[in-house]
Amino acid sequence: MRARLNQVLIGIMCLWCCLGLAWPASAVAQGFSAEQVQAIAELRQKAFAASSQGKFAEAETYWGQLIEYLPEEAALWSNRGNVRVSQNQLLAALADYNQAIALAPEEPNAYLNRGAALEGLGRWQAAIADYTKLLELTPNDPAAYNNRGNAKAGLGQWEAALADYQQAEALDPKFAFARMNAALAEYQLGHTDDAIRQFRSLTRRYPNFADARAALTAALWVAGQPGEAESNWVAVVGLDSRYKNLDWVQNIRRWPPALVAALDKFLHL
Repeated sequence: MRARLNQVLIGIMCLWCCLGLAWPASAVAQGFSAEQVQAIAELRQKAFAASSQGKFAEAETYWGQLIEYLPEEAALWSNRGNVRVSQNQLLAALADYNQAIALAPEEPNAYLNRGAALEGLGRWQAAIADYTKLLELTPNDPAAYNNRGNAKAGLGQWEAALADYQQAEALDPKFAFARMNAALAEYQLGHTDDAIRQFRSLTRRYPNFADARAALTAALWVAGQPGEAESNWVAVVGLDSRYKNLDWVQNIRRWPPALVAALDKFLHL
């Protein structure tokens, strides 16, 4: 399970659901005292601050205290699920997202986040169902298409994954990870020249994009262009040394098998 966590955090967006300025009025309407309303407002500030600062255990406590006050607020459950994902508590996060969706079945963010948790658990079909539901609610959501592509790739459905990645890219041409994922799928499908063109394009536009440079290294090496491959690899090592670890590339970043094999050949010259 831990091996999948970083891929979840790479391939998804954990969205903090904002509850807005209506909170104090909502609390008053529920019969809270002025002191309790103030306590809720302070907890809200602390929860968002801790979440944004990466203090996830602390944030989990604050979100839990807010849930005790306002158990019918779906966004609280979804936000606690997000910080639990960040601590690799995927089953606990899943329970929170289930509750958020039960309380607000038309709220899209919880489907995106629950889909990510399901991906982390390797439950690809269930993740696809959540992303598909999200697209029913928000048909032009590029993150939903990209994430659904990731889940389809988990099932080895590379053509279907490519279609989703391309749709994500069409909706948001600046979505670099969708472009990268599409290029990875192209490589797995044997469209190596197209994939290499995309890897090159991404490295030109985003010189510090280690994923694109590492993929370009592996693809060029197998294509018989060792000089350019090695020059790109020098940059990769300086940007992110994790690409030297095939297990990380295969199981956490989740490159497709064909490109993992290509990188293996480069690393074990």
